[in-house]
Amino acid sequence: MSKAEVARRTGVSRAQLRSWLAAGLAATLASPMRAGSTQHVGDVCERRAQLDEAAYAYLLGQYLGDGCLSLGPRGVWRLRISACDAYPGIKEEIASAVGAVLPGRHVGYIGRQGCTELYSNSKHWICLFPQHGPGRKHERTITLEPWQEAIAVNRHPDRLVRGLVHSDGCRVINRVRGANGVSYAYLRYFLTNESADILQIFESACDRLEVEHRRNNRNSVSVARRASVAKLDVIVGPKY
Repeated sequence: MSKAEVARRTGVSRAQLRSWLAAGLAATLASPMRAGSTQHVGDVCERRAQLDEAAYAYLLGQYLGDGCLSLGPRGVWRLRISACDAYPGIKEEIASAVGAVLPGRHVGYIGRQGCTELYSNSKHWICLFPQHGPGRKHERTITLEPWQEAIAVNRHPDRLVRGLVHSDGCRVINRVRGANGVSYAYLRYFLTNESADILQIFESACDRLEVEHRRNNRNSVSVARRASVAKLDVIVGPKY
C-alpha cells in the first residue's frame, strides 16, 4: 500500500508518515505521540521560561494555520510551516520568529509549487506546540494550554492574530451596491479555517483586542466594522 493511500485512510499526513518510516519502529514507539506529551525533556520544558513571548505568539498563529510537526531520528521534531511565495516578507517574519523562539536554530527552506516550506529541527518543538497529534487539526480537538493562553491570548493577542491572519486570513476590498444604486467599497478581514476550535482561539484574541467579529460562514470569521478594521490594519495590514 502506498504512503498516499495510508495517509488517505488514516488521516495522518504524508510528511508525518515519511518521518515515522525514517525514524524506525523503535524510535517512533518511544516518542511522545499524544498532544501535550513532553517525555523527552520531563514534565516542564525549560524553554518555556526563556521564550520571546511576542515571537512565540506569532509563531503559534502560523503553526495553527499552516504548520505541523514531524518526528525524525533520535526523537528530534521538525516544525514545518508553509508560506505563500507571493509574500516574501511573511516568510522572513516566520524565519525571524523561529530564531527568536529557539535562538541558534537553523531555518531551512523547501520549494513547493507556489509556496515554500520553512522548517526547523529541535526536540523542544513538541513542548512548545503540544497541539500536535495524529490526523488533521480540524478532525480533532485543538485547545491551548493555560501557559499558551496566558502568553498568546492574554498578553500578546495582537501577535497571535497577526500570525493567524498571515497564515489563513486575508484583507480584501468588499464592493457593494446600495439601495440607491450607488456602489461603494470598504475593507474587510477574513480568517478561514476548517477547525472550529482554531476559529474560537482567533475570536478570543479579537475579544481581547476589542475587535468586533462575526461568523460569516461555518469555517470563516469576518471583521468588517470600520473601527475594528482600523485596529487590524495597525496589527496586521496588507500581506507583504
